[in-house]
Amino acid sequence: MAGVLKNVFGGQPSGAASDDDFADFVEAPNPSPASLVADSPTLAAASTNGATAPYTAWYRIWERTSPKDFMQEAMIMPFIVVLVLFHLWGTSKNRRKARDWAKSHVPALQKEFAVVGFDGIARTQEGDALTVELSSPEKSLKEKSAHEFSTYATGRQNVAFVDISLKMPKRYNPVTYLMELAFGFFFESWEAPTDRYEALMYGFDGKEKDLVPVFSKDSPLKVSNSTYDGFIWAVVHKSHMRKFRTDRYDASMTFSKDHPKLPQWVTVMSESAEITETLLSKELIQAIEQAGNDFEFLIVTDQPIDKPTKIDETAPKKRIQLSVNLSSGNEATLPLFNQFLRFGDKLVAAAHFRGEVMRKVRSVRDEEIKKLRRVEEEEKAEERKLAAEKIKKDERERLLRGMTADEQRKYLDRESQKEQRRNQKRMTRRG
Repeated sequence: MAGVLKNVFGGQPSGAASDDDFADFVEAPNPSPASLVADSPTLAAASTNGATAPYTAWYRIWERTSPKDFMQEAMIMPFIVVLVLFHLWGTSKNRRKARDWAKSHVPALQKEFAVVGFDGIARTQEGDALTVELSSPEKSLKEKSAHEFSTYATGRQNVAFVDISLKMPKRYNPVTYLMELAFGFFFESWEAPTDRYEALMYGFDGKEKDLVPVFSKDSPLKVSNSTYDGFIWAVVHKSHMRKFRTDRYDASMTFSKDHPKLPQWVTVMSESAEITETLLSKELIQAIEQAGNDFEFLIVTDQPIDKPTKIDETAPKKRIQLSVNLSSGNEATLPLFNQFLRFGDKLVAAAHFRGEVMRKVRSVRDEEIKKLRRVEEEEKAEERKLAAEKIKKDERERLLRGMTADEQRKYLDRESQKEQRRNQKRMTRRG
């Protein structure tokens, strides 16, 4: 008890060491490390290798993990490997098909056009330049994506330019590719994925001086007349005819009729029988027969593909389009491609029809233009009506803002009375 009281009043408790007792701890001795067991096998190996760190399982992954820790990775890796292999197979196959097409078709382009490809370099038909280019025609192709390739050609009489697009299935994507195959197999309305190319040719139509600088008005060079009558004419495979007529506005303006000179699996879509007899040559019929089911359609048109909504969109744009399937190879469809490249010359030479035929053709276009003009007039009338109502509303608000509360109430009452009288007159007329 006495010791506690001494501690409370600042005294030193009993049993407590004096300050002199701490002198022994002013300089504490350095601790000596515990001696390692020399006969430990792990430490002996570490000493042999020059290592000084103690043994731990952290440095040995095989001792702190087991195969079951990687079960998720083991389940995912096969799928990743399959996707990568499928992607490599799909892209390589699409590129191989594009190269095969180029090797068989690009030489035909180079014989007909001065410039083939997107580099803008003119090719000569004499000397080593043509030989070098023909040895690697795939250089003329441009890979837009893993399933779409394109090329371009220009520099020819009667033809402004040609755009060619090769579209192939998305073989590099197994999910998309297999789904498209399944839908194409089970649903008739769904088009199965196929390899095809579409070639679109635009004619000069007498506008060489506007499109080609070398044929400017001040140039001494003269060009032949490349104009021809505007019309719509097509040869279509019957399996593609429904989709062809549904998707294209220009095709809906024609009537379909089988031709005795053509195979039973194709039909002609035209605006006049005289146009068909003029354009359907013996060489073209043979090329279509040789192409077989790979042939999809060949169309000569001057109207847009999509239905026009304005009169400006009905301006004639003369062009020729060819669509061919590549399922049977390239050699069978090459004669058809050659006929397509020279079809512009045939149009310039022979597509000039009697006035009666062209009046019939123009009457359909004039009727469509009249429909668009009526729609535009109705839209303009509606716009004028809305503008007049807006002006009237703004004037009413301006008058109300300048009136007092009593004047506003009287003004609104007069409006209400006028509206009631109008409604009564309407009811009287109906009765």
